[in-house]
Amino acid sequence: MPRNARATLLTRRGLIAAGSVLGLGAALAACGGETKDSSSPKGSSSATAPAKSGAWEFKDDRGVVAKAKTTPKRIVAFTGTAAALKDFGVESVGVFGPTYVEDPKTKQRKPDVQAGDLDINKVGVIGNVWGEFKIEEYLKLQPELLVTDMWEKNDLWYVPAEQKEKILKVAPSVALWAADNSMPTVLQRHADLAASLGADVETAQIKADKARFEAAAERVRKAAQGKKDIKVLIGSGSPDLFYVSTPVRPTDTLFFKELGVNLVVPNKLDAGGWFEGLSWENVDKYKADVIMLDNRTGTLQPEQLKSKPTWAALPAVKAGQVIPRVTEPIYSYAKCAPLLEDLAKALENAKKVS
Repeated sequence: MPRNARATLLTRRGLIAAGSVLGLGAALAACGGETKDSSSPKGSSSATAPAKSGAWEFKDDRGVVAKAKTTPKRIVAFTGTAAALKDFGVESVGVFGPTYVEDPKTKQRKPDVQAGDLDINKVGVIGNVWGEFKIEEYLKLQPELLVTDMWEKNDLWYVPAEQKEKILKVAPSVALWAADNSMPTVLQRHADLAASLGADVETAQIKADKARFEAAAERVRKAAQGKKDIKVLIGSGSPDLFYVSTPVRPTDTLFFKELGVNLVVPNKLDAGGWFEGLSWENVDKYKADVIMLDNRTGTLQPEQLKSKPTWAALPAVKAGQVIPRVTEPIYSYAKCAPLLEDLAKALENAKKVS
């Protein structure tokens, strides 16, 4: 699910200073094009292999067909998407979105949880926080393709709405669902895109990663069958509110639900249908034996939550049955398999405490 503070901003994003963009006209002259085709169903496989002439096409999850005269090589992507493409054999020259965390004292940078195996010192970072997308830096990278996630139809994750029109004129774009589709479908779409970009997605390593993912999914299924009475709550902490997520929309929790995990379903969702915000006084509204806690930068982690007495009093917390939730997964088999393994282990070891 989008970060709790961001989820309400999916259609009214944070502001970016507009300003003129030098060199935009020259960049547009060399751009590929896009055409709309809404006939493709969500999550359908639509990668098109490069033609003999070198032309490239890919129909994304908006139903938009991205086109270029040759297969794009200079790719700029949302950080998590770039990390997934790297695992499938496709490198990005630039990223935007949470990429690094800077130590306030030493000023040294370490990778954000969403950066995966990206080398944050080599990739160009044109935005590291919500609302930051440096168009001038984007142009300097000479992008041939923009790739990002999509949590709501036609809403490009971390592409500021106020700059969207200018940004999308620079290069073709691809948006892949990060919601409303189960994890295996979303993983396949990332593999489809990587394959269209020339990657070999049938390497021994990727096959092994996929086998590990499928084995982990089966382990979760068996654990869920054996622990049907164990209630699992998906949560995210902020200073003022605790957000309980619905399992229906996010791709990971949707898959957990399909595997039989007994997930808490909040009954008073926000307008977007993502979560229910609870005051810390009411954090015990829903009974839970296991809590999966949002691990993203900017959300409160267990150490920080110790100062919340009502949090410390929750049965799952007292029992030590709180595990991290990778709220914005890196959609490669290599990165998603451990998420399932961790969940399976938590279910196998969980005790009924609520």
